[in-house]
Amino acid sequence: MAKLQNVYKVVSNEKLCPRFFRLCFDAPLIVRKIQPGQFVHIRAHDGLEPFFRRPFSVCRAKKYVEIFYEAVGPGTKILSLKKKGDPLDVLGPVGRPFVLPPAGTKQVVMIAGGIGVAPFLILSDVLKKKKGLELVLLYGGRTQGHVFNMKEFKNNGCATHMATDDGSIGTRGLVDKLFSKIDLNSKTTFIYTCGPNPMMAAVQKFARRHGIKGQAACEEIMACALGACLGCSIRTTKGFRTVCYDGPVFDLAEVIFE
Repeated sequence: MAKLQNVYKVVSNEKLCPRFFRLCFDAPLIVRKIQPGQFVHIRAHDGLEPFFRRPFSVCRAKKYVEIFYEAVGPGTKILSLKKKGDPLDVLGPVGRPFVLPPAGTKQVVMIAGGIGVAPFLILSDVLKKKKGLELVLLYGGRTQGHVFNMKEFKNNGCATHMATDDGSIGTRGLVDKLFSKIDLNSKTTFIYTCGPNPMMAAVQKFARRHGIKGQAACEEIMACALGACLGCSIRTTKGFRTVCYDGPVFDLAEVIFE
């Protein structure tokens, strides 16, 4: 049985825009096993501070594993200093992946906020191979400096629509200003969403109003990533569930966003 935890080598660590980085590491085992929606749990530093690992959605897994992150806390700031050849202690892949859209689906809508766009690149890598699917990405960020480049999504055949709080790129306002781009046929449309809870709550409300099914990839601070410590538990219609083990992907209608 393959080990879940391994040390891999950093291949590259580049700044994509004023706020976001993309780190690639050489992990053939993860490339072979990872499914869209799953994540990796990375130890940023060998010392005691920061003590806990950090979870990152895998945004792509072709030759190398790629993660997309913002350097906001001590762990991610240390990660942003990693250079080619540096060792990286990684636990993964972990978590439950996205399910593919049900038979009869014609339009797949991915709705993301900020860093929440990460799992949708690898998802679009898979979905572009499915014939007859229209792929749409609705993406919101605070400013132009908080927005991931859409080129790779467009290369996967995604129609992309953007919104920023200050209107510096795309539509001015929150991502819900883009909901008019969604086909409201509940039998042929499927939604995936990931981002801040208020945004996903708005997506859930919209989907419920129009009878559209979907999935939500949730984000929480976590310690073990294996369902043992219960530190990443969230409320759902089925009781408390851990994001790391029961998720991070849940039925969109199931999560109680707070």
